[in-house]
Amino acid sequence: MTSPYDDPIGHAVYDFHFNSIERPIVVHSNDFDDDTIETSYLFRTYQQMPALEKKAMSLCSGKILDVGAGAGAHSVYLQEKGFGITSLETSALCCEVLTNRNIREVVMQDIFKFNNHTFDTILLLMNGTGIAGTLSGLDVLFHHLKSLLNPGGQILIDSSDLIYLFEQEDGSVLIHISAEKYYGELTFQTEYENWKSQPFSWLYVDPDNLKNSVEKNQLKLDKIYEGEHYDYLARITFKNE
Repeated sequence: MTSPYDDPIGHAVYDFHFNSIERPIVVHSNDFDDDTIETSYLFRTYQQMPALEKKAMSLCSGKILDVGAGAGAHSVYLQEKGFGITSLETSALCCEVLTNRNIREVVMQDIFKFNNHTFDTILLLMNGTGIAGTLSGLDVLFHHLKSLLNPGGQILIDSSDLIYLFEQEDGSVLIHISAEKYYGELTFQTEYENWKSQPFSWLYVDPDNLKNSVEKNQLKLDKIYEGEHYDYLARITFKNE
């Protein structure tokens, strides 16, 4: 579980929901300049969601697992639409917010330790592949998610191909991309007020590598939606369905 001392996002979500305090979450990376996330964005309504997320919402069916539910933007919308939702979170503070937002089934657990339940839709959004950490971790993730999937079920997951960050105007790729490490394997650290997380691995993956990992686990991938910024949504199902 996420310790309250190592949970900047949880503190930001808690402050926004219970105390109407909004201060940005700062995201640090050795590879890029600092970025910020406005906490209110984690509470976005359906109308405020990007087209990729709206597409994912339209594809959801049956009993749904929302992995890394955060402040509950997707869970709240889907529950209001009448779906049975399980919101999975490692942050105790986010779980308090989810419960207070009347999500009926909130589970504080790491996805890799979450067992003995099955679902018709498993939802991983906001760069859902990130939770795998590395390319090899992606294989582990899909092996586990497969065990949580009902026959006829689906995994809806999004990511972005970061190759564009290394391309020159003529389309060639800058030569300093490391051959030892996949270019989408990044390390981040989040900060909010006096709280700073431990550095953590986060994976952005191109569609070909995602497909390879999916097929290693005897699953099938369909790319459903492509955004304007190299982002995409994939639907993953059992191979024989």
